[in-house]
Amino acid sequence: MYKHLCDNKREFVLSKQLLRSGTSIGANVRESQNAESSADFIHKLATAQKETDETLYWLELLKETDFIVENEFQSMHADGVELLKIIRSIIITSKKKNC
Repeated sequence: MYKHLCDNKREFVLSKQLLRSGTSIGANVRESQNAESSADFIHKLATAQKETDETLYWLELLKETDFIVENEFQSMHADGVELLKIIRSIIITSKKKNC
């Protein structure tokens, strides 16, 4: 999407934000796999959750400014919402295990 937005739409600011927050999700999930404690695991996943929500924001902004069309938005937004639900579920389960 980043490449498409830069090459075809000549949009560089929002697309860069989307790239940064979108790639940060995976990086934080990967970091959580090597967490030093349960609290650290939850913290890293909480950061991934925030980055996922931020990515959804950038997608919404790109749609509202007509840089992406509805079907592009719907597909990526649905995936993002599903990912957000998964991360939230892992966090909730992990917190319950620690109580």
